[in-house]
Amino acid sequence: MVDDVMFASGKTDWETPLGLFNELNREFGFTLDVCATVENAKAYNFISPDLDALTITWTGICWLNPPYGREISVWMKYAMSQATQGNCEVVCLVPARTDARWFWDTARHGEIRFLKGRLKFVGAEHSAPFPSCLVIFRRFMQLGQGTVKWWNPETRSDW
Repeated sequence: MVDDVMFASGKTDWETPLGLFNELNREFGFTLDVCATVENAKAYNFISPDLDALTITWTGICWLNPPYGREISVWMKYAMSQATQGNCEVVCLVPARTDARWFWDTARHGEIRFLKGRLKFVGAEHSAPFPSCLVIFRRFMQLGQGTVKWWNPETRSDW
């Protein structure tokens, strides 16, 4: 199947649809994209792979669209730890993998917003073959205090 490329292509850096990012940026006002390259950064300030974001203290309001491979668990654990320590607030765009260990270890502790439909990532020929969600880790959040929302803003653009 053509859409299986997002599961097995070896590509893990799927660029966020601009319409979705702009909608979220209006709400949150991102100050840092913690997992970006010059080509796909969504915030003016960003951390590129050569700086190793997983060894840097994140500050401000952070956007995270992590690699969609096995390393997603490391990124989500780090994002959660940065927020619980009070360093930042982190909004994560991740696959809605409620059956995955990383989801139960991290995502369930944040605010989860399930997105309606399937995203079409920048540069992808087809929409993703999986649903997506946002996981929001707030500053000084308490583990086990997560919430779930079905998110379908009326102003949804083509994302």
